[in-house]
Amino acid sequence: MKDLLIKTAQRTSVVDADMLVSYLEQNSANLARLDEMLLSCPHFTEDAVLKLFADVLGLEYFDEIDTADVPTVFVEKVPASYAQHHYLIGLHPDEDDPELTVVLSKPFDTDSADNVSRLTGSPVRIALANRTAITAAIDVAYEQKSTVIDDVAEELDSQNLDQLVDEVATADDLLDVVNRPPVIRLVNDILFRALQLRASDIHIHPYETKIQIRYRIDGILYDTLSLNRNVLPLVVSRIKVMAGMDIAERRMPQDGRCSVRVGNREIDLRVSTVPTSYGERSVLRLLDKSSGIFNLSELGMMEDELKRFDSLLSRSHGVIFVTGPTGSGKSTTLYASLNRMDSVQKNIITIEDPIEYQLDGISQMQVATKKGMTFITALRHVLRQDPDVIMVGEVRDQETARMAIQSSLTGHLVFSTLHTNDSAGAISRLLDLGVEPYLVSSSLIAVLAQRLVRRVCPECKQKYEPSERELREIGIAVDKADCDFYVGAGCSKCFDTGYKGRAGIYELMLIDETVRDLIHSRQSAGVIKQKAIDAGLQTLRMDGARKVVAGITTIAEVLRVTQSDG
Repeated sequence: MKDLLIKTAQRTSVVDADMLVSYLEQNSANLARLDEMLLSCPHFTEDAVLKLFADVLGLEYFDEIDTADVPTVFVEKVPASYAQHHYLIGLHPDEDDPELTVVLSKPFDTDSADNVSRLTGSPVRIALANRTAITAAIDVAYEQKSTVIDDVAEELDSQNLDQLVDEVATADDLLDVVNRPPVIRLVNDILFRALQLRASDIHIHPYETKIQIRYRIDGILYDTLSLNRNVLPLVVSRIKVMAGMDIAERRMPQDGRCSVRVGNREIDLRVSTVPTSYGERSVLRLLDKSSGIFNLSELGMMEDELKRFDSLLSRSHGVIFVTGPTGSGKSTTLYASLNRMDSVQKNIITIEDPIEYQLDGISQMQVATKKGMTFITALRHVLRQDPDVIMVGEVRDQETARMAIQSSLTGHLVFSTLHTNDSAGAISRLLDLGVEPYLVSSSLIAVLAQRLVRRVCPECKQKYEPSERELREIGIAVDKADCDFYVGAGCSKCFDTGYKGRAGIYELMLIDETVRDLIHSRQSAGVIKQKAIDAGLQTLRMDGARKVVAGITTIAEVLRVTQSDG
């Protein structure tokens, strides 16, 4: 075999033949299998070695694997853990061909291929691909695997509850459902479906006769599954075990968190349970760590607004508030802003509750209220760490607000969030908290209000003619509406909603001398906002109208999430 490899290397130049000869001579006493020895060789890439073996053995080599060719029988019969451990995937591109192609990452791993043949009951042929391509195919194939939840639920019975503690040990991988107890398979499948549908939250809502599973997709809740009422204690207990909560406590609210894997993807779960009249209600927030941090340019800001906001990030001191209701994307904007900064030249520290994503080069602190680590306590200590930029997750009280503002006056750039309806409302909120007007006016440099609107699905996008009333409501002059307007018809790609994904709409108020004078005189939010509009402020609805004209979203969507500027 060694001679064949050397001759093939000389003929094809897939690997350096002289280096191959030298490596084989140096490792002549090595008892390892030839394919494993060469794959661990630092001189050759995995692709090159596998292509060399493919040529010698007459095997097909796949640069990429089409997961559409992975047959259902492979996913159902071969455990995900086995496929992941041995780096193999089954393909059946030709329906008329009785053989199953088993793609391996090691040419001589024939025992694994034989096991696949036994499990699936099909004759097999061997092909090769690198581990990255195979792992990616495994992730997609098993994540798309559909299991019938009702079938799993039928296996559960209220008598299983006594055995639950022994059964529900946390699974390492959500894809590994083979031989798991029914309750684990049920919860895993609920999580699978949520990830497939791009859900941000899962609601498990008990009623008198059923359990309703609801997914929040692009900010809207959808009823997706109904389960038998009897399985509620099992499902909630399983979720509590995963999140490290007390399964015996059912009369008090609880919070917890955990991480689960779906192949190579790591998903953070934040779990909350509360007692209701029909049993415990659970909500799970899903945070996909593999999705990474957005750049500011990806959030949906129009070019002029992006330039103005970007210029604020180079300031040496001041306070920037991002405002909006829960789920409006405030944390995402703050993360994108911090990610934009040079963490090598600047010392950036965040105080969060909880830490949602890890940022490279930035120190992140987790609030622990029960242990006395509140926002205000953490902020006092952070100021001794010589920071240039501080991010405070949320201003909730007068003390935190005053401390954040005073921090900016001592030469720090401070970011934080407030729960207000618009940019001018943030000023009124600070004054209502008891912060003195002179502190607010001298430290505040900008307030960014934001909302999230659903994007029109690109797959089923179609033109439509809006009514004059719709145009008037959104603020587009009827005689100037010479652009194309779009809606989504609804398709399988967008859950038949006509929308897929979300974009931000923004209202950026820069604090100039006029606004400072209004703050000093304690003017209302309405007066401040009107003066800002007269000076050129683009309100949330105005920015939404620009997104409609650009074909990003619909008039109905903007009207749903914004208030009238009147």
